[in-house]
Amino acid sequence: MEIKRVVVKIGTCTIAHKTGLINIKRMRNIVEVLADIKNSGKELVIVTSGAVGIGAGRFGFNVPPKDIPIRQACASLGQCALMNLYAELFSKYGYMVSQILLTQKVLDGGCNEFNTKNTFKELIKRGIVPIVNANDTISTQEIEFGDNDSLSAAVSALINADILIILTDLDGVYNKNPNKNSDAELIRTISKIDDGLKDAVREGTSSLGTGGMYSKIKAAEYNSFKGIPTAILNGKYPDRVYDIFKGDFYGTLIDLTGAFKKK
Repeated sequence: MEIKRVVVKIGTCTIAHKTGLINIKRMRNIVEVLADIKNSGKELVIVTSGAVGIGAGRFGFNVPPKDIPIRQACASLGQCALMNLYAELFSKYGYMVSQILLTQKVLDGGCNEFNTKNTFKELIKRGIVPIVNANDTISTQEIEFGDNDSLSAAVSALINADILIILTDLDGVYNKNPNKNSDAELIRTISKIDDGLKDAVREGTSSLGTGGMYSKIKAAEYNSFKGIPTAILNGKYPDRVYDIFKGDFYGTLIDLTGAFKKK
């Protein structure tokens, strides 16, 4: 398939140390690859996690707190740090970024969704990189029940992306928890999502993030109904993203409709 419009979701553990503070070297490497991909003519939208985790680190918490008002404050503080760094890093390659904070109310099928689509359309047309996050500062629903895997799938559908790329702290989807099973095997291609697969990945979330592999499977399943394939890769090795455009990569491709192979 020809890949033109790309959504890249960057997980908290990909861009933050265990302290919650930003992994500057990792972010620099990721932005370099993504800017180079834009140079090749691709359209790019980033869905970023990390605001709550990074804000918690700056407040001095060892792990993000459970208390909702404190998490909202962490999101507010962390979001500034995230956007400042994204803007600085992309500017080195001649690109401007914009901030888009979304809530579930935006995806109402009506005026809010129409206006949001128009915003994305105009930014993409002008070569600006939209940086998307959930508006955790004002919307407790996203903090309590949501995750940015679901958000990235919604954004992919909203802008008619050709592929969703999820960067995380694992190489992809395994047949069992690789952190607890030394014989766990990476699943390179998934063409069917059933209860067995969901049960295999349901266990475990990171200390900083809100999702886990289960939420990524659910996001990919949502995308499949829109004909959008999902690639899951290890964010430690951003150069692997290049291989997606060559038709093969080290990670997991979730493609329930065969869209990735269509010309």
